[in-house]
Amino acid sequence: MKEGIGVFFKGAAMGAANVIPGVSGGTVAFITGIYERLIHAVKSVDATALKLLLSGKFADFAKRIDFSFLAALGAGIVVSILTLASVLKFLFANHEVFVWAFFFGLILASVYFVGKKVKHWSAGAAIGFLLGAGIAIGVALLKPASENDSIWYLLICGVVAMASMIIPGLSGSFVLLLLGNYQLIMIESVAGLKTLEVDAFRILIPVGIGAIVGVIALSRLLAWIFDRYHDLAVALLTGFVAGSLLIIWPWKTAQIEVFEAAGRMKEKVIGYQWYLPEMSGETFLALGIMVLGFLSVWLMERLGTVESDDDSAK
Repeated sequence: MKEGIGVFFKGAAMGAANVIPGVSGGTVAFITGIYERLIHAVKSVDATALKLLLSGKFADFAKRIDFSFLAALGAGIVVSILTLASVLKFLFANHEVFVWAFFFGLILASVYFVGKKVKHWSAGAAIGFLLGAGIAIGVALLKPASENDSIWYLLICGVVAMASMIIPGLSGSFVLLLLGNYQLIMIESVAGLKTLEVDAFRILIPVGIGAIVGVIALSRLLAWIFDRYHDLAVALLTGFVAGSLLIIWPWKTAQIEVFEAAGRMKEKVIGYQWYLPEMSGETFLALGIMVLGFLSVWLMERLGTVESDDDSAK
């Protein structure tokens, strides 16, 4: 029971991270010590597991896929996303710099704590780190596409966004922003789900199908890489985390494009211009919030270490 509650709150933290463009739920999973367990649990959802389920062997099915872990984690993610979508919409509208500052501190700390998991920093690991950082920076500099609500495109959004959600440092929400559908999926449709709007289900069902396909496919690849090239994989993921700092830098001006769609005017972020802040009360408060974000990761790391020590003792 205690473990399930802990996993639920880690899932809630992942869900909160996934709502923010530029923040990765995979990073939260990594620094809280559940990442590899998550990858292997999802990987276990295969033909054998399906056969156990269809033959009525529910206990064996649950054991094979680590169902109690996935259920608690999934519940935390869903509750967090449904709860925080409206809250974050308000915070971004009224305190954008402070929100970005908190997550910048969180991700900055993650670079250190994720990098610590590399057992031996070889030349290959260093190259992997630089490659990961380069890819993340390249993604940050891409220009977002236009919004598209066709079923095939929503399926692709689900596949790509879920795949990126479980890669530390690569934000599923930011990928949705690049694909042009962040507002449609994470704000409008999630909010509409609460009032049971038909359009919300029309959008979210194909996204959900694509997400399931994406997470199952990528989990197999990641599990294979972790089993054979652990240090290289962790170094690459550390690079992803480091490169994502460019996206999350609090002091930036969004480049907005206004266009008409379906008879109404819409705004789309097509890029950012980064700058250094002036020294002011607001800047010092933002820096303090950044430190708070850093300390939050330190606390999660400490909790993850304590739980790992407890498991080892058993």
